[in-house]
Amino acid sequence: MRLHHVQVSIPKDGEDQARRFYGEALGLTEVDKPPSLAGRGGCWFRAFDGDAVVAEIGVDSPFVPAKKAHPALLLGSAKELEELGARISTCGFEVSWTDRYTFEGYERFHCKDPFGNRVEILSPPAG
Repeated sequence: MRLHHVQVSIPKDGEDQARRFYGEALGLTEVDKPPSLAGRGGCWFRAFDGDAVVAEIGVDSPFVPAKKAHPALLLGSAKELEELGARISTCGFEVSWTDRYTFEGYERFHCKDPFGNRVEILSPPAG
């Protein structure tokens, strides 16, 4: 068994803000939703070529941001972690390094999408 996707909720008409965060800031690639689901709003992203969809961004009403539940994305190195944290900050999104060394075997930061949903980014520790 393997994970196929995670779903993150956004408010109605939040797709452009979601694209700015998940596409521009995180660097995920937007993929077309299947025609049978396209009319529901939202957008989908993946982090690599292939079939696996990493994040399905779906419209939820009433919308409530996920404060604790979150997707966690794994990078290949602490250098990539630093670079992505800087890019997310430069794009104007909140990044917290408070828990950087609190998960054995990883370095990490947490950030929030434009709607207040929590996202965790991890990497193996530096050298």
